[in-house]
Amino acid sequence: MLVPPIPWSSTQYGGFLIANTSLIRLPDQAYQQKEMLTKTPSHKLYAVFDSLNSLSSCPWIINKPVLDIVIDIFNQNGNDLLDIPPPVSQCPSLPEFSLNQTAEERQTVQRERSQLLKKRAEMHSLWCSELYRLSIANKFRDEVFWFPHNMDFRGRVYPCPPHFNHLGSDVVRALLLFAKGKPMGPKGLDWLKIHLVNLTGLRKRSSNAERLQYADQIMADILDSADNPLHGRKWWQESDEPWQTLACCMEIAKAVRSPDPCSYECHFPVHQDGSCNGLQHYAALGRDKTGAESVNLKQFDVPQDVYSDVSEAVERLRHKDAANGVEIAQVVEGFVRRKVIKQTVMTTVYGVTRFGAKHQIQRQLDDIEEFPKDRVWDAAKYLTEKTFQSLEELFTSTKEIQDWFTVLAHLISIVRNKPVEWITPLGFPIVQPYHKKKLATKLGVITMSANNMTEKPNSVKQKNAFPPNFIHSLDSAHMMLTSLHCQRAGITFVSVHDCYWTHACDVDIMNKVCREQFVSLHQEPILDNLSHYLVNKFGFHTSAMREDGSIEDEAKTFLNSVLSKIPERGEFDLNNVLNSTYFFS
Repeated sequence: MLVPPIPWSSTQYGGFLIANTSLIRLPDQAYQQKEMLTKTPSHKLYAVFDSLNSLSSCPWIINKPVLDIVIDIFNQNGNDLLDIPPPVSQCPSLPEFSLNQTAEERQTVQRERSQLLKKRAEMHSLWCSELYRLSIANKFRDEVFWFPHNMDFRGRVYPCPPHFNHLGSDVVRALLLFAKGKPMGPKGLDWLKIHLVNLTGLRKRSSNAERLQYADQIMADILDSADNPLHGRKWWQESDEPWQTLACCMEIAKAVRSPDPCSYECHFPVHQDGSCNGLQHYAALGRDKTGAESVNLKQFDVPQDVYSDVSEAVERLRHKDAANGVEIAQVVEGFVRRKVIKQTVMTTVYGVTRFGAKHQIQRQLDDIEEFPKDRVWDAAKYLTEKTFQSLEELFTSTKEIQDWFTVLAHLISIVRNKPVEWITPLGFPIVQPYHKKKLATKLGVITMSANNMTEKPNSVKQKNAFPPNFIHSLDSAHMMLTSLHCQRAGITFVSVHDCYWTHACDVDIMNKVCREQFVSLHQEPILDNLSHYLVNKFGFHTSAMREDGSIEDEAKTFLNSVLSKIPERGEFDLNNVLNSTYFFS
């Protein structure tokens, strides 16, 4: 938008000036949540509205030097290594059939043609998408613009424009700058350098001081990348996020070459990422001391890395099994790496099943050339079991809470025959929109529908989705609280879920607010409030019991006991978060 969005003042009004905008991105079958929102008084959603309005009010501009470089590479047939898709013309030509080919050779040619046709379609799709994004950026290269925001049914916040926004790819993020610049101040340049090192993916377990020292050591490469991005040493192209790295190199070059870096007006967003944020919320809910330390809820001189902690625990179990003669444990010796188990650890908090985890680890082992290909599946199954075992040992309370979430959601859906619902700490009502699909025949055509409010909830989806959805609603509440208090502090704040952005000079303020609001959120009796709400909503009164020993009575009694039996919590002191440097970093 070329003007600030309309502030949200109700569930029906806000966002774009002309186009209709929904406050909540609800699927068609989410009738219950629509009804709950309709019945919720607007004043109970003011905190949610204010947060969305704060995020939507941030003006943006295009980073024109980076845009020109991206367009130049795009026009020169792209570059797969830099995520600039090449045109279809760069795809190899299709092999031809000939009359003297055998049947086997013709099958081979047909297979190759099918693969190339699929690749061509993918290349064309990616090229068109990138062309559209770059066209948008070029159209607004001299404009100031805004992104109106809305939410999904869990309360997670997204910009409304779908194709070009700060939740996009590395290329898109590199093209965006804050329209409002601020003087760097005494610590802004240091935060810009630390941010650069974070983008590269190097020095993950180094302290901020060590990252800053490393940035100073490679200053020649940083300046060369800024001055000669396409014809110099191209250091920036080796980064995990090459385009954001290049943009940051250019900003550092401008700052260090200015007469006074402290007075240099910086428009560049600096990010602070949560350390496996889902596990941070679980550890805080359960006051899990060991788990909390693994995800940096406590101060350490260097950042703790939960993925390395889990891989080390898996390696200890593997070593013990290998010593006891377990063959597969001997096969995977030397392959229990951080990268192999990282995705599984990351997605465990969001409900990944053992079957899904096996495929995640299988893909990582397939990418290791020296690993024996005939043992990949057996190794994946073995490492999956050891990864889950290690996570249960490291995050004891987390596992108990996750199991409680799963059981109560399953019971609500099968005993009460209703979808799970809850209220977030900011007063936002949520209903899980998962129902069984109903087969219907009309004029001989079979159709599937899940739009009827009276249809049964899908118990499998209800139980599998509730743990991650509840945690997503908490990380959204934390983000919203942080946005509101950053606005009160007078600093710019935007987010990509658990990645918070602000000006370089304001990182310390944002970090303080972020930690204070996390502690404030989790000092609320979140699990107790959830249990109380669910007991009132789904529990059975004694008058509803037959007291005849029937299965129905036993199910009702069991549901009541599960809803009210909150998992025990540990001894971790949440105030440790206030002094944790690497909680968000």
